[in-house]
Amino acid sequence: MTREAGSSNVRAVERALQILGSFDHRHPERGISEIAKAVGLHKATTYRIVTTLLSYGYLERAEDGQRYRLGMTLASLGFTAMRRTDVRREAMPIMTDLAARLNETCDLSVYNRGEVYFIEVVQGSRALTVAAAVGRSLPVHATASGKVLLAHLPDAESEAALEGPLVAHTQRTITRPGELRRQLDVVRAQGFAFDDEELEPGVRAVSAPVRDRDGNVIAALSVTCPTSRLPLEGVSAVAAEARQAADAISRRLGWR
Repeated sequence: MTREAGSSNVRAVERALQILGSFDHRHPERGISEIAKAVGLHKATTYRIVTTLLSYGYLERAEDGQRYRLGMTLASLGFTAMRRTDVRREAMPIMTDLAARLNETCDLSVYNRGEVYFIEVVQGSRALTVAAAVGRSLPVHATASGKVLLAHLPDAESEAALEGPLVAHTQRTITRPGELRRQLDVVRAQGFAFDDEELEPGVRAVSAPVRDRDGNVIAALSVTCPTSRLPLEGVSAVAAEARQAADAISRRLGWR
């Protein structure tokens, strides 16, 4: 892509955002001429951008067929953002308590375009802790939280993620889709997932699902520890703690 083409693409995005921003509580509906005047664009340019936004659901036609209003795609994105904010707010006191009781790092993550995305982290207070940070993304197939989220995705979305390639991060990483599918069946049955040094040598993690009021899994709560502090025989006890904490968050979100 040439510099000129890249600059043109950026300008097109800026203009699209300006058009979306021209709608507010005083102007919930606008015609092409109104939009063009509000953002300072030529009517022909405005019409082309509005047509594109319309095709993707960011705008929709008003009842008169001549004017436009914000579309349901934006509403869906807004609800997603609000839900994540709600999850973080409701999870924090429970995560803080869990991290203090176990003295280990706890994190909260969501599924984002084939990866696990951290939206909250509470660090343990030990000298040796597992590094984690809000905004970090990890592969779904090699993490306990990723397995929880994969196990509860719609089939088509889960299968798309399993099509890979499933990259090996350690000798223990599951890279065969069939084997991972079988493990996801176990995750659904037992209510938690386990990562046995599959992302990083010397690190184990346990994760449990967080649900919304309708029972949909919207996040994963994980406890991550060095293997020296989480032997295999201790996994079930940590899993019980993680499940109890995840269920408590879910109840705060309205799940029964």
